[in-house]
Amino acid sequence: MPTGLDNASLRLGLPKGRMQDGIFSLLAEAGIRVHADARGYRPSLPLPGIEAKILKPQNIVEMLHAGSRDLGFAGADWVAELDVSLIELLDTGLDPVRVVAAAPVPLLVDGRLPARRLVVASEYQRLTRAWIERAGLDAAFVHSYGATEVFPPEDADCIVDNTATGATLRENGLHILDEVMRSTTRLYANPAVLDDPPRRDLIEDFCMLLRSVLEARERVILEVNVTSAQLNEVIAILPAMRKPTISPLHGHAGYAVKSAVPREALPQLIPAIRAAGGADIVVTKPAQIVA
Repeated sequence: MPTGLDNASLRLGLPKGRMQDGIFSLLAEAGIRVHADARGYRPSLPLPGIEAKILKPQNIVEMLHAGSRDLGFAGADWVAELDVSLIELLDTGLDPVRVVAAAPVPLLVDGRLPARRLVVASEYQRLTRAWIERAGLDAAFVHSYGATEVFPPEDADCIVDNTATGATLRENGLHILDEVMRSTTRLYANPAVLDDPPRRDLIEDFCMLLRSVLEARERVILEVNVTSAQLNEVIAILPAMRKPTISPLHGHAGYAVKSAVPREALPQLIPAIRAAGGADIVVTKPAQIVA
């Protein structure tokens, strides 16, 4: 395994390209600001013991497998494509895409590929060959190197590519036939690094900081005032991570109730709380939540 840092240090792979903005924003919200110039590939992080390098996500997967990186961010699609044994530490939920098979509409027969020898183009060689076998197709594989959607109809009958919305496929006259897998940006580790207690502790602290931001993005702090008579009714409909915080109001005028609730529940929750007697409802956005 390549060396260069002591046993209590970590080599982190940060993604280059479309994933970078989301990951850098996640790190910044966790208080970890990445300092790098426009052409720099070795940014600095305000975390003792972590050395970072910017790489393409596919290379991060390869370097994690080789052991020259200890942990790094990459898409689940490329981990599956390269078929390497890594430990998934955290699913950020960022950059959600589907890896799909798509073909030109005029080629299809009753919505399916014709029963003849086909050509399938993709950047994903392993995933595509496995899909061809599962689909029972008689097909040759052509390796593309980006812009796979332009191959049909002249250079390929069908493609396997990733898509966030399907818009690019539709613009190129392609119809989605099948979903191969779903992918998001995730944090992976080389399995060996977790066998070393000092570095495992660094990783656990790093993951805790990122999880606190991801948890905060999904929740809001809801505060509501309620009388003693209506307290139990409000608490009964108020979700909480564990138990809500309840404090008496000045002059025994009732109680202030505070809870971290799912953001998506607010449209139903606020009217219900109001109907149950809650008043002075305040919703604020937390920066981090550590459970």
